[in-house]
Formats: sequence, structure tokens, C-alpha cells
Amino acid sequence: MVIRVGKEQIEQIRLHAENTYPEECCGLLLGVINDRDKLLVEVRQTENNWEEELTELWSIKTGNKRNRFSIAPNVLLKVQKEARDRNLSIIGIYHSHPDHPAIPSEFDRAIAWQQYSYIIVSVQQGRTQDIRSWTLDEAHQFQSEEIVTSR
Repeated sequence: MVIRVGKEQIEQIRLHAENTYPEECCGLLLGVINDRDKLLVEVRQTENNWEEELTELWSIKTGNKRNRFSIAPNVLLKVQKEARDRNLSIIGIYHSHPDHPAIPSEFDRAIAWQQYSYIIVSVQQGRTQDIRSWTLDEAHQFQSEEIVTSR
């Protein structure tokens, strides 16, 4: 499976990641899934809602907005309803990795859902270095997903 995105959508994600640096940005990907691919229709920026209390909830040693992200549940539900009203679905989530590769972390894997695409933006010293997409396989391991860019 591939995810099809427009150049403007990639640019929107890239700018969000750079403007949020050195913290992680995050957002939702709205679109349509068919048998062959996922079509991204809209990028919805969200606030990184990570709070120190989430570190305890997830039983991790450390966490802050520089190395973790969270989308508030009420935002997720609101966007899901809006998407459904437009015959769209949430097809994925994007976030940035400040000064780290665009490769999912163990935390990313722990919170991931199998049906979603996960676009990760590597931002090094405030500039985008790499953008990659990932999906979870049946063994709950990330696999690379091709990003096909159109105009």
C-alpha cells in the first residue's frame, strides 16, 4: 500500500514541523482508503498536548514535548466526526522528530494503530531532513510505506 499526498500537503507538514522545532509537532491526516492506496485529502494540524502526567500513564522514564507528542482525545473525536460528515476518515497521524531520524521510536510503536499511516518528519537544527511514512504490520512492527507525491 502507498499513501498519495499533494506537494502542498507535504509542505504544510514540513512547515509545521520546522515552526514547532525544537518540540515535536503533530497532526491528523484525513482522506480515503481503498484496496490499493490511501489518498490524503486534508492535513489537520493539532496542538501537541503532551503533559508530564502522561509520562506516568505510559510508564516511561522521561517525556516532554521535545521527544513525545499527544493529541487530545476531544480533538481526535471532533476531527473524526468532522471527517465522517465529509465522507472522509482519519487515515493517519504525522509528527516530527527533532534532531532524530524519521524512524519510529518504541513509544511511537506502543501508541500506534494498525490501520493508520504514520508520517514522521526528521527536523535537524530546525530544518527538515527527511519525511517518511510507516504502517504497522500484523506483528505490530513498523514497515516503511511509500509516499507518492502529486502536484
